[in-house]
Amino acid sequence: MLLAIDIGNTNIVFGIYKNEEWVNHWRIQTDQLKTADEYEVIFRSLLTAGKICRTEIARIILSSVVPSLVHPFREMLSGLFDNAVINHLNPEIYDRLPIKVLNPYEIGADLVANATAAYQKYGNNTMVIDFGTALTFTTIGKDSAILGVAIAPGLRTAVGALAGKTAQLPQIHIAPPPSVLGENTIHAIQSGIIFGYTGLVDSMIERTEKELGESLNVVATGGLSAVIAPLTKNIKACEPMLTLEGLVQINSFI
Repeated sequence: MLLAIDIGNTNIVFGIYKNEEWVNHWRIQTDQLKTADEYEVIFRSLLTAGKICRTEIARIILSSVVPSLVHPFREMLSGLFDNAVINHLNPEIYDRLPIKVLNPYEIGADLVANATAAYQKYGNNTMVIDFGTALTFTTIGKDSAILGVAIAPGLRTAVGALAGKTAQLPQIHIAPPPSVLGENTIHAIQSGIIFGYTGLVDSMIERTEKELGESLNVVATGGLSAVIAPLTKNIKACEPMLTLEGLVQINSFI
């Protein structure tokens, strides 16, 4: 069995992969202050509850956009899975992948994993939109190269900034309101965030296609992709497990 782990700024997502399917997967909150011992308690309890035998995990693939957690995780994983081979997705292995990674020390490992999985599934001229802490647009061109990335604040980041910087606007549940015309504070914020970001997404896709002179296969991933994707004109598929699937594929190239 393979354990794939993606450490993001807001959540840590990990899953067990066996015989070309996910046996189980989990999402926990990222906490940079937690020690290796604390993360070991969390992993041990979740694996036990999921009836996963730790000795059956032969390989581990780890990606992280939180550098301070890489060492604690490697320490934790080495102790919890003492017989497993641990691989870390980093720029040193990008040249082994089926895609070309430009500026390897600038791009996030999660975006590389996304692009790898999307390229394997959809081929060239593909854009991956990741609805995470940041909203990212990663475009793969016609020669299997990542042409570039665009980054905007994620939906929860925007809502948090709005609530944190104003005296009377609250945190809200991110969901489409009944109308673009908000009749109360909650619906007003939902309208601005949901419909505003829908317009942002469609505009970025259309601008990218115009600049490239090519139509793109557009796939969405990330926790809030299911909220925005159905409202857009251009997103054709949602792949909630895309990052972990990319890590599984990358592990086969290492």
